[in-house]
Amino acid sequence: MTPITDLTFDNQFAQLSDCFYTKQPPTPLTNPHLVSANESVANLLGFNLANDKDISSLVSIGSGQKIWPEAEPLAMVYSGHQFGVYNPQLGDGRGLLLGEICTTNGDKWDLHLKGSGMTPYSRQGDGRAVLRSTIREYLCSEAMHHLGIPTTRALCIVGSNEPVYRETIETAATLIRVAKTHLRFGSFEFFYYTRQHKELKELIDFAIQQYYPSLMGSNDQYEEFYRQTVIKTGKLIAYWQAFGFAHGVMNTDNMSLLGDTFDYGPFGFMDDYDQGFICNHSDHSGRYAFNQQPSIAYWNCACLGQALVPFIKPDTIKQLLSEFEKAFIHKYADLMRQKLGLLELTESDQELVQQLFSLMQKNSVDYTLFFRHLCDFIPNKQNSSIRDLFIDRDGFDNWSKQYSQRLAQQDDEQTNRSQQMKSVNPKYILRNYLAQQAIDKATKQQDFNEVNQLLNLLRQPFAEQPDMEHYAKLPPEWGKKLTVSCSS
Repeated sequence: MTPITDLTFDNQFAQLSDCFYTKQPPTPLTNPHLVSANESVANLLGFNLANDKDISSLVSIGSGQKIWPEAEPLAMVYSGHQFGVYNPQLGDGRGLLLGEICTTNGDKWDLHLKGSGMTPYSRQGDGRAVLRSTIREYLCSEAMHHLGIPTTRALCIVGSNEPVYRETIETAATLIRVAKTHLRFGSFEFFYYTRQHKELKELIDFAIQQYYPSLMGSNDQYEEFYRQTVIKTGKLIAYWQAFGFAHGVMNTDNMSLLGDTFDYGPFGFMDDYDQGFICNHSDHSGRYAFNQQPSIAYWNCACLGQALVPFIKPDTIKQLLSEFEKAFIHKYADLMRQKLGLLELTESDQELVQQLFSLMQKNSVDYTLFFRHLCDFIPNKQNSSIRDLFIDRDGFDNWSKQYSQRLAQQDDEQTNRSQQMKSVNPKYILRNYLAQQAIDKATKQQDFNEVNQLLNLLRQPFAEQPDMEHYAKLPPEWGKKLTVSCSS
């Protein structure tokens, strides 16, 4: 393993025209301390955190007090549609792309320091992140990764006693985000709407070269570049819907070019099933409600398509946009097939799922707990542990009978089906109340043990983990009423 101070950088984005960014160093945190380090991500990047010297170096870099010799910190410029309204000037207002590293196996990763201080794009902001929001992103991005959902990840959280003013006085923190790219839909929108088409072409060509090199020079490279983005986005949203995840702020500046879950803010995993679940208490209209996510993602892809009009014909963009629905429907159907333990889909399965969701909605059934219990479903039996989740027992009995008949149509053993279902229906997710408990201990007591406990728990979401059983229980009533905002 390479020492953390000796990573190999290949800062291709920093070689583009300076209209794409502003180069500047981070503003160091005062009195920094390590909150948590993600050894799994450290290993991914090619180094370990085996001794105090490595940890000390990580704190120095994570706090902005030092940077790697080969790093070229910069704030990226972009714009975007926020809650459906175009905002012409956004950009990295509280974070810096430190650089792009190459691992020994040839992978490339962006390292981004979130909470690194003011930039030219901070507007009225202070450029800082708070400990509360960094803990949420740190834990959720790791949880998503181990659920198999495409996502950015995080290397560490560094805290400080430096005050930050939000709704109340909080303390500052930084997070090193690790991603395949930090290009967003809004990165392309900025250069389209400012009529900088030469620069827009430079950015598109860069993205193709970096992420789709096989397309370079082909007659349809721009069309295929857009098509791949649309397809990856459609598949991502299918994962969100299947696992009951709501992002909360699906603005185009929060949409990753490569279809990864990006920019964790007021996210939430559903507790009681509610198709209209709104996890962002600032979303008064419900624009980003759970059941709106597929249509919003499609709309966002259309916004990206509009930005590519100088290089792709509008009729072609419309045609390529249709790939979203195909990708989403196909992936979502396959995920639900697996969650229900079906070997293949039949025409009647969609109705079976719709009836189930209708029943869960009326009975306020916990989404994750239901599907985990369903793994032990025995056809034509009472299945009390599942049945007792419903107020309308007769309604569940009727659905159970249909489900039993459906399972009888396939040739598989109960034990095998149960094992397969438990590999796709998690026992542990990052419920909002669990994150809040860890945040309270960290912010009020400077106790980071719960953060690290959850980090380890969420790395094995499908395993039984008998000693952690209490993390899989129904949330307390107060835990279902937590509100989360965009403030960070």
